[in-house]
Amino acid sequence: MELFNNNISEFLVIVICVISLNNASHCLCFTTFVFGDSLVDAGNNDYLFTLSKADSPPYGIDFKPSGGRPTGRFTNGRTISDIVGEALGAKFFPPPYLAPNTQDYAFQRGINYASGASGILDETGQLFIGRVPLRKQVNYFEESRGYMVKKMGENGTKELLKKAIFSLTIGSNDILNYVQPSIPFFGSDKVSPSMFQQFMVSNLTIHLKRLHNLGARKFLVVGVGPLGCIPFIRALNLVPTGKCSIEVNELIQGYNNKLNKVLDQLNKDLGPETIFVYANSYDIFIRIMTNYRHYGFDNANKPCCGGYFPPFVCFSRNGGNKASVLCDDRSKYVFWDAYHPTEATNIIIAKELLDGDEKFTFPINIRKLNEYNNSY
Repeated sequence: MELFNNNISEFLVIVICVISLNNASHCLCFTTFVFGDSLVDAGNNDYLFTLSKADSPPYGIDFKPSGGRPTGRFTNGRTISDIVGEALGAKFFPPPYLAPNTQDYAFQRGINYASGASGILDETGQLFIGRVPLRKQVNYFEESRGYMVKKMGENGTKELLKKAIFSLTIGSNDILNYVQPSIPFFGSDKVSPSMFQQFMVSNLTIHLKRLHNLGARKFLVVGVGPLGCIPFIRALNLVPTGKCSIEVNELIQGYNNKLNKVLDQLNKDLGPETIFVYANSYDIFIRIMTNYRHYGFDNANKPCCGGYFPPFVCFSRNGGNKASVLCDDRSKYVFWDAYHPTEATNIIIAKELLDGDEKFTFPINIRKLNEYNNSY
């Protein structure tokens, strides 16, 4: 009897999603597939043997669905993808792929494949041991697609996927590894900045095309933010307070420019049925840093948790709520730890990506992307 009820439940979920896909104005299920690094990891690294984890307090201290307990998110609360999903009507967050029984949620919520320390390149993050590079994340999605086909059939799966948003937030760790000469793969014989930028873009393009071949039609590709301004890079390069590493930010801007051009070409080649939206997180973050008091912040330099100097460790002493170094008011800090923004910062970025103009999302914003081609 229990097996019968489970099968009925699965059938009803499929029916609801298929009906809602045919009536976009009354859609009952928002589906998104999330790929990326620690900026959007929802807990995949909790299931890996890795040095890149956010599974202990005070991470997640402001994440209401967990009651303030860590979920594997590398911030104090919600990630940008969490906030965007909620704004577009999602009732639940896409679960991490590596969590048990995740495949069953693919129809309702989508799945999160993102992994802290991962990159576009397979070698990125190797010092952290365990991580899921973008290539493997796409492999995991292919497995999820196979599961969907078994449950919904090929046509039903195609209908679901062409309405879903595929977001990719990745590339930061590739840049960080490149600018750190101690990383073996990126040692003294590393390629020129221009060649490295092109290497990143060409590899990312391969994965975008592969996702397209698997049925993705609505892409959100997030550029790399101004890593030259994060506490880790500023401390590593002895950059004065209030300043950023020009060298690192120039490397990132060169990559973002190349990426933007490739996405523009993909839109010409594969549109209008397929669309690639470029999210200009770099300029949004620079504006927040420059005008941080306007946004209600008191500190745009130091991290809220973990301190401003190496080893930048953010943790609770003796498993309690008292952190190694934790600011009094998390809403007043731009940075949560030495690498990641606070939820307060993520909310501002998400709002600009959702409803901003072409300065920050091109050719359309995320809200319009969600509605794009829903009548096909």
